[in-house]
Amino acid sequence: MRRPALHRTRRPAASSAWAHPYPAGLFSPVFYNDGGDPPAGDPAPADPPKPAPPAQRTFTQAEVEALAAKEKAQGKRSAAKEFAEKHGFTTIEDAETFIAAARKAQDDALSEQEKQARQVAEERRTIEADKAALAAERRTVRLEQSLTRLGAIDTGDTPNLQDAMALLERELRATPDADADAITEAAERIKARRPAFFGVPTPADPAPASQLPPAPGGAPAGGAPARQTPTGKPGDRGREMARLRGHKPAA
Repeated sequence: MRRPALHRTRRPAASSAWAHPYPAGLFSPVFYNDGGDPPAGDPAPADPPKPAPPAQRTFTQAEVEALAAKEKAQGKRSAAKEFAEKHGFTTIEDAETFIAAARKAQDDALSEQEKQARQVAEERRTIEADKAALAAERRTVRLEQSLTRLGAIDTGDTPNLQDAMALLERELRATPDADADAITEAAERIKARRPAFFGVPTPADPAPASQLPPAPGGAPAGGAPARQTPTGKPGDRGREMARLRGHKPAA
């Protein structure tokens, strides 16, 4: 049988026979109280309670944005001050003034460059327009020469050359850069279609018959009558008219 753990195996040194009159052995049914364990000491003091954390404050969105803006402004101010001191400026305002002046000078220089670039572009456009106008004038001269060689000439109120030019321009509309051979071929095609523009005579239309009656004496219609040959002596007609009016002719 196992010995209870509450009893000690070592006996006290000062123990008389009257204290334990019965022998106690390993297998003895008699057990003696050895006084038990010594009283436990005072319990260790518990740790002092930790202070409670402060109550969390709830910020609104506007307050959060204001705090962020303030911290950002402070950071910018600190960085700007550090930049100014690093580059030899006493205050941030001095650095801002210097930067503003440099930026204005750069803008002025850029504006002058833009003006020069604009002027160069305008001159280039003018030159291109002059070249285009000169090319168009030369083309017109070539067209006129090709037509006049074939006989198209303005005469009086008949604008033969102008009409032929309009047809030739229409003929060469798809080939504005046609060479001299192409222009000549186009002019010849126009002459074949409109020979009247080039002085080629065409069969005249028959003249309409006159509706006027023939003049006396067989003169053509609308013309002066033929002069009749007088008969008798001079003055006979006057004397005859006087006689008919009752005048007596002179002896």
